[in-house]
Amino acid sequence: MRKDEQVTDAAFVLTRRHALECMVWAGTGVVWTVSGGIPKSLGLLDTAQAADTAQGAMTFLQISDSHIGFDKEAKVTAVDTLTEAIDRIKALPVKPAFIIHTGDITHLSKDGEFDDAARIVDSTGLEVFYVPGEHDLIDPGQGKAYLDRYGKGTLGAGWHAFDRDGVHFIGLVNVVDLKAGGLGNLGAEQLAWLKNDLDGRSASTPIVVFAHIPLWSIYPQWGWGTDDAAQALALLRRFGSVTVLNGHIHQIMQKVEGNMVFHTARSTAFPQPQPGTADKPGPVIVPANQLRSMLGLTSVDFTVGKERLAITDTTLA
Repeated sequence: MRKDEQVTDAAFVLTRRHALECMVWAGTGVVWTVSGGIPKSLGLLDTAQAADTAQGAMTFLQISDSHIGFDKEAKVTAVDTLTEAIDRIKALPVKPAFIIHTGDITHLSKDGEFDDAARIVDSTGLEVFYVPGEHDLIDPGQGKAYLDRYGKGTLGAGWHAFDRDGVHFIGLVNVVDLKAGGLGNLGAEQLAWLKNDLDGRSASTPIVVFAHIPLWSIYPQWGWGTDDAAQALALLRRFGSVTVLNGHIHQIMQKVEGNMVFHTARSTAFPQPQPGTADKPGPVIVPANQLRSMLGLTSVDFTVGKERLAITDTTLA
């Protein structure tokens, strides 16, 4: 970091002269209030404080990388841990407006895996919006199984957009035609659709983008980035508040770049190594008594009129 950038108590201050471009590890249970694209850590909140924070807010939840069908953990299955995550949601005193699932619903795109995931997630009774992960597109029809279940009202390989409480949500698909090393790819057709979707919208509209593979370059050597993300981000830069939610890397990482906040979520199935700490990405098998502390879900609050989003990550432990 440069000398004119300050880091105080995990709150990041953006100077007028320079855009902050930092990558930080966010702690478990830390609430990030986002204003003008800048996150500020509010620290760990207890239940009462969290309830006060959420009053008057539209809240939605992100889950990711449930990998139903993954069976390498000796004592705990992906079904077990997804069920625990969903039970957490069902027990919330104030129900979220909806759920976003940022892909890798299944591990092998099998019908039974999709059925198990739907049974568990749908038990919340909440509306759920999906984008696929690469593990959801390896059926013989190369994505037909996913689209048969979740493709209604979407375009192409499943991209779509909707509005809630003054926020515009955009679900992008970047797991088709992966590039060298497994880098994500949006493609010309989807980028043209995105431009058309954003044209004419006020720059004051808060935008939430969600996709499976991160839309920022975390570790290209492992395919942790999207090849043509710069073209999508260029279309989003005029908006005053842009939040980008991703999965794929199974760990919390956050980046701030001008008015954009990028946030990746934990998996509900298994952790992955930190960038560059292993020969390649893949499941990290840990003792059963440690596993749940490395899994989790994300909630996001938006208060109308304040143009801020508060991002909260919790573990299953």
